[in-house]
Amino acid sequence: MESLKAVSSWPVETVATAVVDARGEVLGAHGPVDRRFALASVTKLLTSYAVLVAVEEGAVEWDQPAGPEGSTVRHLIAHTSGLAFDSDDLLAAPGTRRLYSNTGFRVLADFVEAATEIPFAEYLAEAVFGPLGMTSSTLDGHAGAGAWSTASDLVRFAAEVQAPKLVSAELVAEATSVAYPGLRGVLPGYGLQNNNDWGLGFEVRAAKSPHWTGATSSPRTFGHFGQSGTFLWVDPDAGVACVVLTDRPFGKWAVTAWPPFTDGVLAELAGR
Repeated sequence: MESLKAVSSWPVETVATAVVDARGEVLGAHGPVDRRFALASVTKLLTSYAVLVAVEEGAVEWDQPAGPEGSTVRHLIAHTSGLAFDSDDLLAAPGTRRLYSNTGFRVLADFVEAATEIPFAEYLAEAVFGPLGMTSSTLDGHAGAGAWSTASDLVRFAAEVQAPKLVSAELVAEATSVAYPGLRGVLPGYGLQNNNDWGLGFEVRAAKSPHWTGATSSPRTFGHFGQSGTFLWVDPDAGVACVVLTDRPFGKWAVTAWPPFTDGVLAELAGR
C-alpha cells in the first residue's frame, strides 16, 4: 500500500505500520513490523479482550460490584467508575461522567486476577496472546499501559476483533458499541467532548471532534491510541484495521500527522 509510506516523513526515528482485513490478510505493511514497541494505552485493548474472555468463560460478570461503591466491572472497563486518572480518588458517582482512568484498569485487572486465581499478566497471555500466536507480546507492568508488542502481533489481534474466534461476535459487538451514551468527558490529548463515547475498553469514534482517526473514518470506528506514539483502529465500514507503532511520545506531531495518514489509507482502500 503506497499510503503507508507516508510514515517515512514523520518526525520519528522508527515506525512500523500494517493494515489487515477481517480474514487476517495483511493488505500492506511498512517498517520493522517485528520490532517490539511500548504500547502505552493501546494496552487497554488487550486487557479488555482478556476481560471479554473472562466474561465469556463465566469467571466474571459485567454487573458484578467492583471498584468504588456503586461501581461494577462494566463501569470500570467503560471509564465510568468515577475513579481519577492515576489515583484512588473518587471524582464522580459511577455512571455519571466519562473519567478516563488508568487506575480503573488496574482495579479491573486485580478483580479478574482474584476471580480467576491467575496473575493477570499470565491470564492475558493464556487467554489472548497464546491462542492468537502473539509470541512477541507481553504485559510487563500496568494493565492499562504496560504492554509491549509488534505490528505483526497486533494485526493478529486486529483480525480477531474483526472476526472473533476467542469470544462470541455478539460480545465483541457489545464491547465496541457505546456504553453509557451521552456522557461528557475529556479525551486525552484532544480535550473535552460533549459525548465522549466509549465501549467496553474500546474507544468509539462516533462524532468526536477533534480526533486521532481520520476525517473520513466512519463513526463506528473503534480502537485506542497510546502516549508512546501508537494506535490501533478498526473501521467496520471499511472492513479493515490499521496498526501504527512509533518510538516517539504522542504530541503535536501526532495530532498533525495521524488523521491525514488514516484518510490516505482509507482512500487507497476505497479506490481498489
